[in-house]
Amino acid sequence: MRTTPLRVGVIGVGSMGQNHVRVYRELPETKLVGLYDADHERSEDVADAFGTDAFELDELLDAVDAVSIAVPTPYHYETACECIDAGVDVLVEKPFVEDLENGRRLIEFADQRDVILQVGHIERFNPAVMTLMDLIEDLDIIALDAQRLGPPLERDIEDTAVMDLMIHDLDILLSILDEEVEQVYAAGTRQSNYATATIQTSSGRIGELTASRVTQQKVRQLTITAERCRVVVDYTDQSIEITRQSLPEYAREKSFRYRHENVVEQVLVERREPLKNELSAFAEAVRTRSEPLVTGEDGIRALDLARKIDELAADRKPAPTDTA
Repeated sequence: MRTTPLRVGVIGVGSMGQNHVRVYRELPETKLVGLYDADHERSEDVADAFGTDAFELDELLDAVDAVSIAVPTPYHYETACECIDAGVDVLVEKPFVEDLENGRRLIEFADQRDVILQVGHIERFNPAVMTLMDLIEDLDIIALDAQRLGPPLERDIEDTAVMDLMIHDLDILLSILDEEVEQVYAAGTRQSNYATATIQTSSGRIGELTASRVTQQKVRQLTITAERCRVVVDYTDQSIEITRQSLPEYAREKSFRYRHENVVEQVLVERREPLKNELSAFAEAVRTRSEPLVTGEDGIRALDLARKIDELAADRKPAPTDTA
């Protein structure tokens, strides 16, 4: 197992890639070697801003142990193939790939080359979600409701609200429920900037999801309805609130009355930047040669379901579906 800092690089230094550059520089377990971007001027500018070096892609792959791939989604597959072929461990930002078959090929190729392949579903590393996962076994879950809403973006983005926003919550729901999705219903509007979906699993549990880029309030929230409690997770505040109902109390006045009181618990969450958790976990998987928390298979499951929801939202027709 490696004891020296992991030599890392970043491929693609748009807004998300620049965050990877920043975090790798801050983590004690990683040493940022440099970066690459197809836009050479941007590559040089970002390298200067962060005090690192800009490389050609083949030169960067010769100099590092692992990379983050933050290029536009259509280039994920070919870029990841080049990295894997060079024996470099990779973290691929979400969505994993454009084509599901290419995703499966990447998984097989990484296995053949003994390369670590992690998918960048960052909400898995939100401290509130990580704390929630420790509580799941004690919850008899009935339904989940995920809302990821916000105002129109100041920049153009090609992905739909489902592929850009809802895919985060689909990954969380699939990891929590850990069972097959049997039914999917969806609807969308506003040029694919608003979408809702309902999924039902093999055990009958329900997930309701809403993604919006036209809502004049930013909301990032997951609500779980369980047999004996209600759990609210706020991704932005990194908080968890559990509401339980106490036993009824009876009072004798002019007639018998009873009342219920709610007990609200604030769960202790150790706050930290999710991206730091994600890249630390990636570095740990590389050092120990262990399976990452978010695997290629996880990326495909979320992408497959997001694709189906996108199709249904566009057609506005509910239909049953089988997930991969």
